[in-house]
Amino acid sequence: MHYCYLDTPIGELLLAGDGDGLATIGFPRGPMRRAPEPDWIFNEKPLAEARRQLVEYFAGERRVFDLPLQLSGTEFQVSVLEALLDIPYGETTSYGEIARRIGRPRAVRAVGAANGRNPIPIVVPCHRVIGSTGDLTGFGGGLDTKEALLRLEAEHSSDLL
Repeated sequence: MHYCYLDTPIGELLLAGDGDGLATIGFPRGPMRRAPEPDWIFNEKPLAEARRQLVEYFAGERRVFDLPLQLSGTEFQVSVLEALLDIPYGETTSYGEIARRIGRPRAVRAVGAANGRNPIPIVVPCHRVIGSTGDLTGFGGGLDTKEALLRLEAEHSSDLL
């Protein structure tokens, strides 16, 4: 596994992946704070496209990521991650709606848990999932980071075609 770092408006992100795609984005703080594993190799080259697309995202120039991803987890967790990929830029949805989309309407808490384990936040936009009351709920990078990402998208959602 290769890794590198990317300076962003929300702090320095850890990116990791290999020839099969991006596997991890780690936040600089919060529950999803990540550090490189001992056997990972620092190498920016395999992650150059992910870095470029994230820079464009933070500049408000990219709405949709076009990257190979290594989605990991149980079959249920991967189904949740795939559903997250369908949430449009600048929009939000609830955990209950995601549960309905994957055909498991009673699995709202399990959807929340899978959302919280998302190994590739931002690209797999778990920040776009909020509580049914409209409240911001837990986020691996902290609620301030979730709010910053939603604000960034709201500011740029009308800028792009």
